Amino acid sequence: MTEQGNDSLNVNPSEHSTSRVPPPRKSRWWLWLIGAVLLLGGIVLWQRIGATPQAKTTGDPASRAVSVSAAVARQGDIGIYFDALGTVTPVYTVTVTGRVQGEIIQVYYREGQMVRKGSPLLEIDPRPYQAQVTQMEGQLARDQALLTEAKIDFDRYQQAFNRNAIAKQQLDDQQQVVLQDEGTVKNDQGQLANAKVNLDYTHITSSIDGRVGLRLIDPGNIVQGNSSTPLVVITQLQPITVIFSIAEDHLAQIQEQLRKGKKLSVDAFDREQTHKLASGTLLTLDNVIDTTTGTLKLKAVFPNTDSALFPSQFVNARLLVDTLRNATLIPTPAIQRNAQGAFVYVIKSDQTAELHPVTPGTTDGTLTAVDGLRPGETVAINGFDKLQEGAKVSVRAPANSNGSAQPSKPGQATPGQPANQDGKAAGGKQGGSSR
Repeated sequence: MTEQGNDSLNVNPSEHSTSRVPPPRKSRWWLWLIGAVLLLGGIVLWQRIGATPQAKTTGDPASRAVSVSAAVARQGDIGIYFDALGTVTPVYTVTVTGRVQGEIIQVYYREGQMVRKGSPLLEIDPRPYQAQVTQMEGQLARDQALLTEAKIDFDRYQQAFNRNAIAKQQLDDQQQVVLQDEGTVKNDQGQLANAKVNLDYTHITSSIDGRVGLRLIDPGNIVQGNSSTPLVVITQLQPITVIFSIAEDHLAQIQEQLRKGKKLSVDAFDREQTHKLASGTLLTLDNVIDTTTGTLKLKAVFPNTDSALFPSQFVNARLLVDTLRNATLIPTPAIQRNAQGAFVYVIKSDQTAELHPVTPGTTDGTLTAVDGLRPGETVAINGFDKLQEGAKVSVRAPANSNGSAQPSKPGQATPGQPANQDGKAAGGKQGGSSR
Protein backbone atom coordinates (compact mmCIF):
# COMPACT_ATOMS: atom_id res chain seq x y z
CA MET A 1 0.00 0.00 0.00
CA THR A 2 2.90 2.12 0.58
CA GLU A 3 4.28 1.42 -2.80
CA GLN A 4 0.97 2.23 -4.42
CA GLY A 5 0.92 5.50 -2.64
CA ASN A 6 4.41 6.29 -3.73
CA ASP A 7 3.65 5.30 -7.27
CA SER A 8 0.65 7.47 -7.25
CA LEU A 9 2.68 10.32 -5.87
CA ASN A 10 5.57 9.93 -8.35
CA VAL A 11 3.69 11.44 -11.24
CA ASN A 12 5.60 13.36 -13.97
CA PRO A 13 5.00 17.01 -13.26
CA SER A 14 5.40 18.00 -16.87
CA GLU A 15 2.90 15.54 -18.07
CA HIS A 16 0.51 16.58 -15.39
CA SER A 17 0.82 20.31 -16.15
CA THR A 18 0.60 19.76 -19.85
CA SER A 19 -2.43 17.80 -19.67
CA ARG A 20 -4.27 20.06 -17.23
CA VAL A 21 -2.92 23.80 -17.13
CA PRO A 22 -2.00 25.81 -20.37
CA PRO A 23 1.44 27.48 -20.34
CA PRO A 24 1.66 31.31 -19.88
CA ARG A 25 1.89 33.55 -23.11
CA LYS A 26 5.29 35.15 -23.66
CA SER A 27 5.25 39.05 -23.50
CA ARG A 28 6.61 41.13 -26.51
CA TRP A 29 6.91 44.55 -24.89
CA TRP A 30 10.68 44.52 -25.38
CA LEU A 31 10.15 44.50 -29.16
CA TRP A 32 8.21 47.78 -28.93
CA LEU A 33 10.95 49.21 -26.73
CA ILE A 34 13.65 48.32 -29.23
CA GLY A 35 11.62 49.92 -32.07
CA ALA A 36 11.09 53.15 -30.15
CA VAL A 37 14.80 53.36 -29.30
CA LEU A 38 15.74 52.86 -32.96
CA LEU A 39 13.22 55.51 -34.10
CA LEU A 40 14.45 58.01 -31.55
CA GLY A 41 18.05 57.38 -32.56
CA GLY A 42 17.18 57.92 -36.22
CA ILE A 43 15.52 61.24 -35.47
CA VAL A 44 18.49 62.45 -33.45
CA LEU A 45 20.91 61.33 -36.15
CA TRP A 46 18.87 63.08 -38.87
CA GLN A 47 18.76 66.32 -36.89
CA ARG A 48 22.49 66.26 -36.35
CA ILE A 49 23.20 65.60 -40.01
CA GLY A 50 20.75 68.34 -41.18
CA ALA A 51 21.93 70.87 -38.63
CA THR A 52 25.62 70.42 -39.39
CA PRO A 53 25.69 72.69 -42.52
CA GLN A 54 23.49 75.23 -40.78
CA ALA A 55 25.76 75.21 -37.77
CA LYS A 56 28.71 75.74 -40.02
CA THR A 57 26.91 78.56 -41.75
CA THR A 58 25.77 80.28 -38.60
CA GLY A 59 29.20 79.89 -37.21
CA ASP A 60 30.45 82.20 -39.94
CA PRO A 61 30.32 85.79 -38.61
CA ALA A 62 29.78 87.19 -42.08
CA SER A 63 26.66 85.08 -42.62
CA ARG A 64 25.15 86.18 -39.31
CA ALA A 65 25.39 89.84 -40.36
CA VAL A 66 22.26 91.59 -41.67
CA SER A 67 22.64 92.45 -45.35
CA VAL A 68 21.72 96.12 -45.98
CA SER A 69 22.31 98.94 -48.44
CA ALA A 70 23.82 102.13 -47.10
CA ALA A 71 24.22 105.80 -47.95
CA VAL A 72 26.53 108.51 -46.73
CA ALA A 73 25.02 111.65 -45.22
CA ARG A 74 26.24 114.77 -46.97
CA GLN A 75 25.97 118.52 -46.62
CA GLY A 76 24.11 120.39 -49.33
CA ASP A 77 21.17 122.55 -50.33
CA ILE A 78 17.54 121.47 -50.58
CA GLY A 79 14.52 123.40 -51.80
CA ILE A 80 11.38 124.14 -49.80
CA TYR A 81 8.39 123.33 -51.98
CA PHE A 82 4.63 123.74 -51.73
CA ASP A 83 2.73 121.06 -53.63
CA ALA A 84 -0.75 121.61 -55.06
CA LEU A 85 -3.12 120.36 -57.71
CA GLY A 86 -3.37 122.64 -60.72
CA THR A 87 -5.26 123.07 -63.98
CA VAL A 88 -3.64 124.15 -67.24
CA THR A 89 -5.35 127.29 -68.51
CA PRO A 90 -4.62 129.08 -71.83
CA VAL A 91 -3.57 132.70 -71.71
CA TYR A 92 -5.99 133.49 -74.58
CA THR A 93 -8.96 131.58 -75.92
CA VAL A 94 -10.78 133.09 -78.92
CA THR A 95 -14.25 131.98 -79.99
CA VAL A 96 -14.80 133.26 -83.53
CA THR A 97 -18.38 134.12 -84.56
CA GLY A 98 -19.83 135.62 -87.71
CA ARG A 99 -20.06 139.40 -87.91
CA VAL A 100 -21.96 139.47 -91.22
CA GLN A 101 -24.54 137.27 -92.84
CA GLY A 102 -23.66 135.11 -95.79
CA GLU A 103 -22.72 131.74 -97.16
CA ILE A 104 -19.50 129.97 -96.16
CA ILE A 105 -17.65 129.39 -99.41
CA GLN A 106 -14.23 128.33 -98.08
CA VAL A 107 -12.66 126.78 -94.94
CA TYR A 108 -8.89 127.32 -94.91
CA TYR A 109 -7.80 125.60 -91.71
CA ARG A 110 -7.34 121.95 -90.79
CA GLU A 111 -8.63 120.58 -87.52
CA GLY A 112 -5.98 120.82 -84.81
CA GLN A 113 -3.75 123.04 -86.95
CA MET A 114 -1.36 125.52 -85.38
CA VAL A 115 -2.12 128.95 -86.85
CA ARG A 116 -0.40 132.31 -86.67
CA LYS A 117 -1.98 135.68 -86.08
CA GLY A 118 -3.58 136.81 -89.38
CA SER A 119 -3.82 133.31 -90.86
CA PRO A 120 -7.04 132.85 -92.95
CA LEU A 121 -9.70 130.65 -91.38
CA LEU A 122 -13.03 131.09 -93.18
CA GLU A 123 -14.39 132.91 -96.22
CA ILE A 124 -17.96 134.22 -96.45
CA ASP A 125 -19.39 135.10 -99.86
CA PRO A 126 -18.11 138.70 -100.31
CA ARG A 127 -20.08 139.70 -103.44
CA PRO A 128 -23.02 141.44 -101.69
CA TYR A 129 -20.60 143.50 -99.63
CA GLN A 130 -18.45 144.35 -102.61
CA ALA A 131 -21.59 145.69 -104.27
CA GLN A 132 -22.32 147.83 -101.21
CA VAL A 133 -18.81 149.23 -101.32
CA THR A 134 -19.24 150.15 -104.97
CA GLN A 135 -22.58 151.77 -104.24
CA MET A 136 -21.15 153.82 -101.39
CA GLU A 137 -18.20 154.89 -103.50
CA GLY A 138 -20.60 156.17 -106.18
CA GLN A 139 -22.73 158.03 -103.66
CA LEU A 140 -19.62 159.60 -102.15
CA ALA A 141 -18.35 160.72 -105.56
CA ARG A 142 -21.72 162.35 -106.38
CA ASP A 143 -21.92 164.22 -103.10
CA GLN A 144 -18.27 165.32 -103.35
CA ALA A 145 -19.10 166.84 -106.74
CA LEU A 146 -22.08 168.68 -105.26
CA LEU A 147 -19.85 169.98 -102.49
CA THR A 148 -17.32 171.23 -105.00
CA GLU A 149 -20.05 172.99 -106.95
CA ALA A 150 -21.41 174.60 -103.77
CA LYS A 151 -17.94 175.87 -102.87
CA ILE A 152 -17.50 177.40 -106.33
CA ASP A 153 -20.84 179.18 -106.01
CA PHE A 154 -19.92 180.41 -102.58
CA ASP A 155 -16.69 181.94 -103.94
CA ARG A 156 -18.69 183.70 -106.67
CA TYR A 157 -21.19 185.03 -104.16
CA GLN A 158 -18.35 186.25 -101.99
CA GLN A 159 -16.88 188.24 -104.89
CA ALA A 160 -20.30 189.63 -105.81
CA PHE A 161 -20.97 190.62 -102.23
CA ASN A 162 -17.64 192.42 -102.09
CA ARG A 163 -18.83 194.50 -105.09
CA ASN A 164 -22.21 195.05 -103.38
CA ALA A 165 -23.85 193.11 -106.20
CA ILE A 166 -25.85 190.73 -103.96
CA ALA A 167 -27.38 190.84 -100.56
CA LYS A 168 -25.66 189.49 -97.49
CA GLN A 169 -28.49 186.98 -97.00
CA GLN A 170 -27.80 185.27 -100.33
CA LEU A 171 -24.12 184.85 -99.39
CA ASP A 172 -25.05 183.38 -96.03
CA ASP A 173 -27.48 180.93 -97.64
CA GLN A 174 -24.80 179.66 -100.01
CA GLN A 175 -22.40 179.21 -97.10
CA GLN A 176 -24.93 176.96 -95.40
CA VAL A 177 -25.35 174.94 -98.60
CA VAL A 178 -21.60 174.29 -98.54
CA LEU A 179 -21.78 173.12 -94.95
CA GLN A 180 -24.71 170.82 -95.77
CA ASP A 181 -22.82 169.26 -98.65
CA GLU A 182 -19.77 168.77 -96.44
CA GLY A 183 -21.94 166.88 -93.93
CA THR A 184 -23.37 164.75 -96.71
CA VAL A 185 -19.88 163.87 -97.90
CA LYS A 186 -18.80 162.87 -94.39
CA ASN A 187 -21.87 160.66 -94.06
CA ASP A 188 -21.03 159.02 -97.36
CA GLN A 189 -17.47 158.48 -96.21
CA GLY A 190 -18.73 156.76 -93.06
CA GLN A 191 -21.09 154.53 -95.00
CA LEU A 192 -18.29 153.60 -97.37
CA ALA A 193 -16.00 152.77 -94.45
CA ASN A 194 -18.76 150.61 -92.91
CA ALA A 195 -19.25 148.80 -96.20
CA LYS A 196 -15.53 148.12 -96.41
CA VAL A 197 -15.51 146.79 -92.82
CA ASN A 198 -18.37 144.43 -93.65
CA LEU A 199 -16.42 143.32 -96.69
CA ASP A 200 -13.41 142.64 -94.47
CA TYR A 201 -15.62 140.60 -92.12
CA THR A 202 -16.28 138.15 -94.93
CA HIS A 203 -12.60 137.14 -94.73
CA ILE A 204 -12.14 135.71 -91.21
CA THR A 205 -8.56 135.46 -89.92
CA SER A 206 -6.94 134.37 -86.65
CA SER A 207 -6.45 137.09 -84.06
CA ILE A 208 -3.83 135.13 -82.03
CA ASP A 209 -1.19 132.44 -82.39
CA GLY A 210 -2.64 129.16 -81.27
CA ARG A 211 -4.22 125.83 -82.04
CA VAL A 212 -7.49 125.47 -83.94
CA GLY A 213 -10.08 123.11 -82.52
CA LEU A 214 -12.41 120.76 -84.35
CA ARG A 215 -14.31 122.15 -87.33
CA LEU A 216 -17.71 123.48 -86.33
CA ILE A 217 -19.11 124.56 -89.71
CA ASP A 218 -18.75 123.39 -93.30
CA PRO A 219 -18.80 125.22 -96.62
CA GLY A 220 -22.30 125.91 -97.95
CA ASN A 221 -23.81 126.83 -94.58
CA ILE A 222 -25.36 130.24 -94.01
CA VAL A 223 -24.08 132.20 -91.04
CA GLN A 224 -26.00 134.99 -89.34
CA GLY A 225 -24.48 138.32 -88.47
CA ASN A 226 -23.59 138.92 -84.81
CA SER A 227 -24.67 135.40 -83.89
CA SER A 228 -23.46 133.69 -80.71
CA THR A 229 -22.88 130.40 -82.56
CA PRO A 230 -19.10 129.82 -82.77
CA LEU A 231 -17.52 129.20 -86.13
CA VAL A 232 -14.09 128.17 -84.81
CA VAL A 233 -12.26 128.18 -81.45
CA ILE A 234 -8.55 129.06 -81.15
CA THR A 235 -6.52 128.37 -78.02
CA GLN A 236 -3.09 129.78 -77.31
CA LEU A 237 -0.60 127.11 -76.18
CA GLN A 238 2.68 129.05 -76.04
CA PRO A 239 2.93 130.44 -73.46
CA ILE A 240 0.37 128.77 -71.23
CA THR A 241 -0.57 129.12 -67.58
CA VAL A 242 -1.35 126.79 -64.66
CA ILE A 243 -3.76 127.82 -61.91
CA PHE A 244 -3.36 126.08 -58.56
CA SER A 245 -4.36 126.68 -54.93
CA ILE A 246 -2.29 126.72 -51.75
CA ALA A 247 -3.29 126.95 -48.11
CA GLU A 248 -3.60 130.47 -46.77
CA ASP A 249 -1.05 129.60 -44.07
CA HIS A 250 1.68 129.73 -46.73
CA LEU A 251 0.68 133.17 -48.05
CA ALA A 252 3.01 135.15 -45.78
CA GLN A 253 6.03 133.08 -46.78
CA ILE A 254 5.29 133.55 -50.49
CA GLN A 255 4.67 137.28 -50.17
CA GLU A 256 7.93 137.69 -48.29
CA GLN A 257 9.84 136.24 -51.24
CA LEU A 258 7.88 138.36 -53.73
CA ARG A 259 8.63 141.54 -51.78
CA LYS A 260 12.31 140.74 -52.13
CA GLY A 261 11.84 140.73 -55.91
CA LYS A 262 12.47 137.02 -56.34
CA LYS A 263 11.01 135.07 -59.21
CA LEU A 264 9.60 131.88 -57.76
CA SER A 265 9.94 128.86 -60.01
CA VAL A 266 7.09 126.39 -60.49
CA ASP A 267 7.36 122.85 -61.87
CA ALA A 268 4.47 120.92 -63.36
CA PHE A 269 4.41 117.14 -62.88
CA ASP A 270 2.10 114.42 -64.18
CA ARG A 271 -0.55 112.69 -62.06
CA GLU A 272 1.94 110.20 -60.61
CA GLN A 273 4.44 112.99 -59.83
CA THR A 274 7.15 110.94 -61.52
CA HIS A 275 7.65 112.91 -64.74
CA LYS A 276 8.24 116.65 -64.88
CA LEU A 277 6.26 118.14 -67.75
CA ALA A 278 7.45 121.75 -67.74
CA SER A 279 9.12 124.48 -65.70
CA GLY A 280 7.88 128.04 -65.34
CA THR A 281 7.62 130.98 -62.96
CA LEU A 282 4.95 132.34 -60.65
CA LEU A 283 2.98 135.05 -62.46
CA THR A 284 0.56 136.44 -59.91
CA LEU A 285 -1.66 135.79 -56.89
CA ASP A 286 -5.41 136.08 -56.71
CA ASN A 287 -6.84 139.04 -54.80
CA VAL A 288 -9.06 137.08 -52.40
CA ILE A 289 -8.88 133.92 -50.29
CA ASP A 290 -11.60 131.35 -50.80
CA THR A 291 -13.32 131.24 -47.41
CA THR A 292 -14.94 127.86 -48.07
CA THR A 293 -11.61 126.08 -48.55
CA GLY A 294 -9.13 128.44 -46.90
CA THR A 295 -6.98 128.48 -50.03
CA LEU A 296 -5.59 131.10 -52.37
CA LYS A 297 -5.33 130.75 -56.15
CA LEU A 298 -1.96 131.31 -57.84
CA LYS A 299 -1.14 131.51 -61.53
CA ALA A 300 2.16 130.38 -63.05
CA VAL A 301 3.25 130.88 -66.65
CA PHE A 302 5.15 128.28 -68.70
CA PRO A 303 6.85 128.75 -72.12
CA ASN A 304 5.51 125.32 -73.17
CA THR A 305 7.74 125.22 -76.23
CA ASP A 306 7.29 121.46 -76.54
CA SER A 307 3.50 121.62 -75.99
CA ALA A 308 3.77 119.25 -73.01
CA LEU A 309 0.99 121.16 -71.24
CA PHE A 310 -2.50 121.02 -72.73
CA PRO A 311 -5.51 123.21 -71.88
CA SER A 312 -7.69 121.91 -69.00
CA GLN A 313 -5.09 119.26 -68.13
CA PHE A 314 -4.72 118.36 -64.43
CA VAL A 315 -1.13 118.58 -63.15
CA ASN A 316 0.74 118.57 -59.86
CA ALA A 317 2.31 121.97 -59.33
CA ARG A 318 5.40 122.41 -57.14
CA LEU A 319 6.23 125.95 -56.06
CA LEU A 320 9.82 126.53 -54.93
CA VAL A 321 9.56 129.10 -52.14
CA ASP A 322 13.03 129.01 -50.62
CA THR A 323 16.24 126.98 -50.47
CA LEU A 324 17.68 125.53 -47.27
CA ARG A 325 21.47 125.94 -47.37
CA ASN A 326 24.16 123.61 -45.95
CA ALA A 327 21.72 121.07 -44.56
CA THR A 328 22.58 117.46 -43.73
CA LEU A 329 20.91 115.34 -46.40
CA ILE A 330 20.13 111.63 -46.33
CA PRO A 331 17.83 109.41 -48.41
CA THR A 332 14.26 109.55 -47.18
CA PRO A 333 13.92 105.73 -46.86
CA ALA A 334 16.68 105.75 -44.22
CA ILE A 335 14.38 107.51 -41.72
CA GLN A 336 12.38 105.18 -39.47
CA ARG A 337 9.95 105.98 -36.66
CA ASN A 338 9.01 104.46 -33.34
CA ALA A 339 7.18 105.59 -30.23
CA GLN A 340 10.06 107.94 -29.31
CA GLY A 341 10.20 109.62 -32.75
CA ALA A 342 12.29 109.44 -35.91
CA PHE A 343 15.63 107.63 -36.00
CA VAL A 344 18.20 106.15 -38.38
CA TYR A 345 20.58 103.21 -38.12
CA VAL A 346 24.15 104.50 -38.32
CA ILE A 347 26.70 101.92 -39.51
CA LYS A 348 29.79 102.25 -37.34
CA SER A 349 33.35 101.48 -38.37
CA ASP A 350 33.15 98.03 -36.75
CA GLN A 351 30.23 97.15 -39.06
CA THR A 352 27.58 97.31 -36.35
CA ALA A 353 24.33 99.22 -36.40
CA GLU A 354 23.61 101.98 -33.92
CA LEU A 355 20.14 103.50 -33.46
CA HIS A 356 20.49 107.27 -33.78
CA PRO A 357 17.55 109.68 -33.18
CA VAL A 358 17.13 112.48 -35.76
CA THR A 359 14.75 115.34 -36.47
CA PRO A 360 13.50 115.32 -40.10
CA GLY A 361 13.00 118.62 -41.86
CA THR A 362 12.42 119.53 -45.49
CA THR A 363 11.98 116.62 -47.88
CA ASP A 364 11.31 116.06 -51.55
CA GLY A 365 10.48 112.38 -51.35
CA THR A 366 14.04 111.33 -52.27
CA LEU A 367 16.20 113.45 -50.00
CA THR A 368 15.44 114.72 -46.53
CA ALA A 369 17.23 117.31 -44.43
CA VAL A 370 17.77 116.09 -40.84
CA ASP A 371 19.15 117.46 -37.60
CA GLY A 372 21.13 115.30 -35.21
CA LEU A 373 23.37 113.67 -37.81
CA ARG A 374 26.82 114.66 -39.02
CA PRO A 375 27.80 114.75 -42.70
CA GLY A 376 29.92 111.75 -43.61
CA GLU A 377 28.13 109.27 -41.36
CA THR A 378 26.83 106.12 -43.08
CA VAL A 379 23.20 105.14 -42.61
CA ALA A 380 21.25 102.04 -43.61
CA ILE A 381 18.47 102.50 -46.12
CA ASN A 382 16.84 99.04 -46.01
CA GLY A 383 16.83 95.73 -44.09
CA PHE A 384 15.02 97.30 -41.14
CA ASP A 385 12.98 94.17 -40.43
CA LYS A 386 16.14 92.46 -39.13
CA LEU A 387 18.16 95.42 -37.87
CA GLN A 388 18.45 96.21 -34.21
CA GLU A 389 20.80 98.06 -31.90
CA GLY A 390 24.31 96.58 -32.05
CA ALA A 391 23.50 94.12 -34.84
CA LYS A 392 26.26 93.11 -37.24
CA VAL A 393 25.68 94.40 -40.78
CA SER A 394 27.00 93.50 -44.18
CA VAL A 395 26.74 96.34 -46.71
CA ARG A 396 25.66 94.99 -50.09
CA ALA A 397 26.46 98.06 -52.14
CA PRO A 398 26.74 101.46 -50.45
CA ALA A 399 24.64 104.18 -52.01
CA ASN A 400 25.11 107.89 -52.41
CA SER A 401 22.87 110.32 -50.54
CA ASN A 402 20.03 110.08 -53.04
CA GLY A 403 19.57 106.40 -52.26
CA SER A 404 20.96 104.84 -55.44
CA ALA A 405 23.41 101.99 -55.08
CA GLN A 406 27.03 102.73 -55.83
CA PRO A 407 29.98 100.32 -55.90
CA SER A 408 31.94 101.89 -53.08
CA LYS A 409 32.76 101.33 -49.44
CA PRO A 410 30.76 102.89 -46.62
CA GLY A 411 31.82 106.44 -45.99
CA GLN A 412 33.66 106.80 -49.32
CA ALA A 413 32.65 108.58 -52.48
CA THR A 414 32.08 106.64 -55.66
CA PRO A 415 35.17 106.51 -57.92
CA GLY A 416 34.84 109.16 -60.58
CA GLN A 417 31.92 110.73 -58.67
CA PRO A 418 33.31 112.66 -55.67
CA ALA A 419 31.20 113.69 -52.74
CA ASN A 420 29.28 116.84 -53.65
CA GLN A 421 29.22 119.75 -51.25
CA ASP A 422 27.39 122.29 -53.40
CA GLY A 423 23.94 120.93 -52.73
CA LYS A 424 23.47 118.83 -55.87
CA ALA A 425 23.97 115.11 -55.58
CA ALA A 426 25.61 113.49 -58.56
CA GLY A 427 22.83 111.91 -60.56
CA GLY A 428 20.19 113.08 -58.07
CA LYS A 429 17.78 116.00 -58.01
CA GLN A 430 17.62 118.96 -55.73
CA GLY A 431 14.43 119.95 -54.02
CA GLY A 432 12.07 119.29 -51.17
CA SER A 433 8.65 119.95 -49.77
CA SER A 434 7.67 121.52 -46.52
CA ARG A 435 6.42 119.27 -43.76
